[in-house]
Amino acid sequence: MAPTKSEYTARHLSVLEGLEAVRKRPGMYIGSTDSRGLMHCLWEIIDNSVDEALAGYGQSIKITLHPDGAVEIHDDGRGIPVDVEPKTGLSGVEVVFTKLHAGGKFGGGSYTASGGLHGVGASVVNALSSRLDVQVDRGGKTYGMSFRRGEPGKFIDPAKGPGPESTFEPFVTGSKLEVVGTAKRGVTGTRIRYWGDRQIFTPDAKFSYEELQNRARQTSFLVPGLKITLRDERKMPGTPGENGPFEEVFHHDGGIAEFVDYLANDSAVTDVWRFHGSGKFKETVPVLDENGHSKITEVDRDCEVDVALRWGIGYDTTVRSFVNIIATPKGGTHQSGFEQALLKTFRKVIEANARKLKAGNDKIEKDDVFAGLTAVLTVRLAEPQFEGQTKEILGTSAVRAIVSRVVEKELAAKLGSSNRGDKAQSALLLEKVVSEMKSRISARVHKETQRRKNALETSTMPAKLIDCRTNEVERSELFIVEGDSALGTARLARSSDHQALLPIRGKILNVQKASVGDMLNNAECAAIIQVVGAGSGRSFQLDAARYGKVVLMTDADVDGAHIRTLLLTLFFRYMRPLVDAGRVYAAVPPLHRVEIINAGSKANEVVYTYSENELHKLLATLEQDGRKYKEPIQRYKGLGEMDADQLAETTMEPRHRTLRRVRVEDAEAAERSFDLLMGSDVAPRKEFIVAGASMLDRERIDA
Repeated sequence: MAPTKSEYTARHLSVLEGLEAVRKRPGMYIGSTDSRGLMHCLWEIIDNSVDEALAGYGQSIKITLHPDGAVEIHDDGRGIPVDVEPKTGLSGVEVVFTKLHAGGKFGGGSYTASGGLHGVGASVVNALSSRLDVQVDRGGKTYGMSFRRGEPGKFIDPAKGPGPESTFEPFVTGSKLEVVGTAKRGVTGTRIRYWGDRQIFTPDAKFSYEELQNRARQTSFLVPGLKITLRDERKMPGTPGENGPFEEVFHHDGGIAEFVDYLANDSAVTDVWRFHGSGKFKETVPVLDENGHSKITEVDRDCEVDVALRWGIGYDTTVRSFVNIIATPKGGTHQSGFEQALLKTFRKVIEANARKLKAGNDKIEKDDVFAGLTAVLTVRLAEPQFEGQTKEILGTSAVRAIVSRVVEKELAAKLGSSNRGDKAQSALLLEKVVSEMKSRISARVHKETQRRKNALETSTMPAKLIDCRTNEVERSELFIVEGDSALGTARLARSSDHQALLPIRGKILNVQKASVGDMLNNAECAAIIQVVGAGSGRSFQLDAARYGKVVLMTDADVDGAHIRTLLLTLFFRYMRPLVDAGRVYAAVPPLHRVEIINAGSKANEVVYTYSENELHKLLATLEQDGRKYKEPIQRYKGLGEMDADQLAETTMEPRHRTLRRVRVEDAEAAERSFDLLMGSDVAPRKEFIVAGASMLDRERIDA
């Protein structure tokens, strides 16, 4: 391959001096050189566009993933400055893309609060790109400039289009920001298209559409009114655009309260509460004077705090924290202040109302307060200090006290409000937190005292449990049986070596509507949790489960289906890991028993069918073959109508039975289904029942 026609001059060294460090140690700037690092580069460019929108200068951002591995970001902000920067003598565009720690976020006038704060974003992306093209619309003109691995110059592209393989001619005597077109009057913005350098990034590093989708949705919530368009032209298998270009638009006019509504996936105990506040602090930082000398100066800072939160009936916690709309997944001082304020305020309120809440002398812990919490925490301040360039942890220490003070004041006012609606919600919330505390203490005591019984020990299990003999969890099966009549038959049908039975009385408590306290006080729910032996909610430990399979065995009628749904609600809500692990099953008992008459001395043949359609097909086949069957055909209304041999053969004997494994492929969809079928909101459930009424088989109703 012929060398590129150019001279390596001293000027090149001055341009590449800072960026060479980036190429030698990319992990210091972007964390890694796999897909995560590639995505981090993209976030750096997107964050610059978002900062323009956050400052009020842009309303839309379009991100396009091209088939050749390039990505393009187009915004309608002010556009990167194109005039000459006096200290370097370079255009604003070249300064931004070739100089570390250069940009509009170091002075006090361009951005009051922004996400890209270290000033290394665009230049680092440029250094780690095999090619980067930038076009800026300003003042009725379109300016353009190209770079190869951080070095400015010109690409001579073939007819097929631009690419990093095109011939590159670096500037030798002086770089030039060229006018490459005209822009409509009043139109401003920046277009950046770049190719990640395969000398830096691993061969399997790819842009993740799912991560982009999540980030775009998140940003559209955090910057109300901003329109973000994603377009994927890669036709990559496993992505929404695998069959052709795919475009998606994210645009939300709500704020973080709407974000909390989106994130929450359980029934609400409280409405979304919104807390606002601000604080001032002093920070000692080095500031450059006019001569470029650093001077330690004490500056005044403002910090704005905005929190939206709500509690639901579940026990999962979702807390998202942001600094100037940049996500801080590992938290930091702002999240520490938030957690500290929540725990302190709840402790104070519960101690003051201990008698009324029956809280006793036990202290609530962080997990008790955070059970069922969905919250979005945002703070805005100038020049926040992050721990590392990846900006995953906020390090500005003064923010902790400000957030804590704001949340403590606002939450205390909410919990002590005399407003009727707030008062009712606060009472429910305090009851939930106390119930979580009692549940945690009970689970700890239970864990300390509970042991799997063996032949020499007495069982502390419920008296109605008919346990199995084996101590091998993998082999053991717990059948939860509907009613005593079915229990009698199942007791004779089971294999006592590895099959245990637990009868329940009809329909258990609907835990989707009930509080944690009500659930624990319900005898049937408590018995099931005790027998499974792995705790409940946050304290559930899959390894402690006493049985390898839990089988729900109910009658094959509408009531049986309802009981099975109630049981599944209990497992989904309070023993989810058992469902996720595929250890919960539904038995499939037959609906009909057809005895086919065989000629001569040959014994009659028995066939079981599991639906009306299956029965009709069987009868049609028998009629076609000229075979007869005994009438009337036996229709099972319940498990108790079966003989032990029939129940064993059809439902309990592993060699012949059919079990349906309950799986949660989409937890959020499952959550919505449970809330629709079992939640407190009646209207959607009524619509669902009315819409499906025509599909109901009247024969299945016991009336």
